[in-house]
Amino acid sequence: MRVDVFTIFPGMVNGFLAESLIGRARTEGRLDIRVHDLRSAATDPHRSVDDTPFGGGAGMVLMPEPVFGAVEAAAPPRPLFLLGPGGRRFDQALARELAAGGVFSLLCGRYEGVDQRVADHLVDDELSVGDFVLAGGEAAALVVVEAVARLVPGVMGNEASAGHESFGDDGLLEEPVWTRPAEFRGWEVPEVLRSGDHGRIERWRRAQALARTIARRPDLIDRCGGLTEADRAVLEEFGLS
Repeated sequence: MRVDVFTIFPGMVNGFLAESLIGRARTEGRLDIRVHDLRSAATDPHRSVDDTPFGGGAGMVLMPEPVFGAVEAAAPPRPLFLLGPGGRRFDQALARELAAGGVFSLLCGRYEGVDQRVADHLVDDELSVGDFVLAGGEAAALVVVEAVARLVPGVMGNEASAGHESFGDDGLLEEPVWTRPAEFRGWEVPEVLRSGDHGRIERWRRAQALARTIARRPDLIDRCGGLTEADRAVLEEFGLS
């Protein structure tokens, strides 16, 4: 998979992408992530990339010249997404779509945003990672890259993990999990998980995932088509109905 990221803070992006699963996958050649400095296309001695907005107002705006120049010089893979609060909501379904496509690029906004001509004539679409405002698109870009990259075959040690997790194959939140020790400060791991009865354990996990999703994200239950009779039965089995 190849991903290109355009930013005025390449060090911020490269530092994150050098670590953990993504860093290892880049070293192994599974991920080709290229980070481009928008200032490389600035034409003045100060490498300026922003200016005051027409019409007045607070803040600064990324100018079109360096953004167009950097993108056109790199000729990145498309689609190219601008990251900003007004974009299409990024979610797990879109992460899967981008992973399947194999290539995409991200443009990080900064300050009060980018000149509208960038949004109108350079990028293919806009993405938002949530209903909040960040100082810039770098953190959002890293969210997108990590969410997509972990779905690329070979990036995660256990590829089955991508199916059995929140927003996975069943669309539910993941059930709570425990590890050793079996008792910690008087709090014990649920007996069922120590029983060795794998069938009962799987039913319990399903019930826990359903109960957690009903309590915290009932919209996901509706999106999955509602509870089935089997779901109701497993909730009742463990006293969660």
